[in-house]
Amino acid sequence: MSRNRFWILLALCCSLALLVACGGGGEGDGEGDDVPEASSEAPAAEVDTANAGGVKGAVNYSGPDTDTPIAMNADPTCASLHSTPVDTGKYQVKEGKLGNVFVYVKTGLEGKSFPTPTEKKTLDQQGCQYHPHVMGIQVGQPLTVKNSDATLHNIHAMPKSNPEFNQGQPIKDMSFDKTFEKAEVMVPFKCDVHPWMNAYVGVLDHPYYAVSGEDGSFSIDKLPAGTYTLEAWHEELGTATQQVTVAANQTVDVNFDFQPRTGG
Repeated sequence: MSRNRFWILLALCCSLALLVACGGGGEGDGEGDDVPEASSEAPAAEVDTANAGGVKGAVNYSGPDTDTPIAMNADPTCASLHSTPVDTGKYQVKEGKLGNVFVYVKTGLEGKSFPTPTEKKTLDQQGCQYHPHVMGIQVGQPLTVKNSDATLHNIHAMPKSNPEFNQGQPIKDMSFDKTFEKAEVMVPFKCDVHPWMNAYVGVLDHPYYAVSGEDGSFSIDKLPAGTYTLEAWHEELGTATQQVTVAANQTVDVNFDFQPRTGG
């Protein structure tokens, strides 16, 4: 072997040994190949409610109850379920107070996480009307849709952010469960068989919501200290918002005022 060839082979062997020692030569050979990259997003923080406060108040309305009685004669079964006329519940007005208003925390909870409730909520069809007319639920929480009437109902949910569904329930006591994948205020429901039947479901990624009662009152409890935007939603009158600051162990009074709609 010539002297030049000897030195060339020696250089190649040294280079190969150095490469192996440094961990080169293919994917998956080194200990650091599977180290994940650091996430740019901080994990959502759980909420401590040990010193939580809340908000309570009422929804006021200066206008009249313009609901009209429902004509159920098209379905004799529906008509037979009521001894007196009933209305749609769009305007639930009593002594200047407004019911069926969905009140919720719109902003101020960003970056926080909340457990998904396992308790089922129920949307019932009873007397050829949805009960409740307005309700709230969390993302991923099961919703049971039930038919308590001995007549055909068709449950048609028409969300914008969640999958639409349209399912018939021809037999009394039939039910099915659904969940919503994304927050959405509000998801409208209707019955394609009975056009007067409507309901609205507010889907949130947190538990801080309420629906005003017949006396217009509402209450949101266990709200951690912070500054929030509250929104009140009504199916005919639109929305109203207020900013509120809640201190530890404090319940803040908040009222919403709705005016009658003008124009056509």
